[in-house]
Amino acid sequence: MICKINNIKHTDTNNFFLIAGPCVIENEKMPFEIAEKINHICNIHKVPFIFKASYRKANRSRLDSFTGIGDQKGLKIILEIGESLKIPVLTDIHSPEEADQAAKYVDILQIPAFLCRQTDLLVAAAKTGKIVNIKKGQFLSAEAMKFAIEKVRQAGNQNIMLTERGSMFG
Repeated sequence: MICKINNIKHTDTNNFFLIAGPCVIENEKMPFEIAEKINHICNIHKVPFIFKASYRKANRSRLDSFTGIGDQKGLKIILEIGESLKIPVLTDIHSPEEADQAAKYVDILQIPAFLCRQTDLLVAAAKTGKIVNIKKGQFLSAEAMKFAIEKVRQAGNQNIMLTERGSMFG
């Protein structure tokens, strides 16, 4: 299935497409610089580009690790990048409650690999009507991803992308 992604350029080139950006929004300046640089390179090489940044990084190894500059501030920066560069933007969500909020600012909601089987999260993302990018957890076989896909589809959303992360068992 092919999803229609707003503002994506170079879709007629048969190139791979690139999802890239900073791990988390750390300030107002850095993500714009990163997005502009990647967008410039992608335009030169005619590579479709989706800007990705987390407004809040919930999966940190330490309790005192940096997680973001604030949800609304981070989401607004991601939205501004998409609007100013006319490129699609993506962010990840970690709880069902985040889905509606984040959907107001981005084109694509991403489900992190370690949450790819969470039914409530997948359904909440699906119900926003946004494209849902599900990152495959390395702990899952490729075949097991069909269940995550079906959760999104059964919630009424056919706009699904998958990101392969490889597999590691044991």
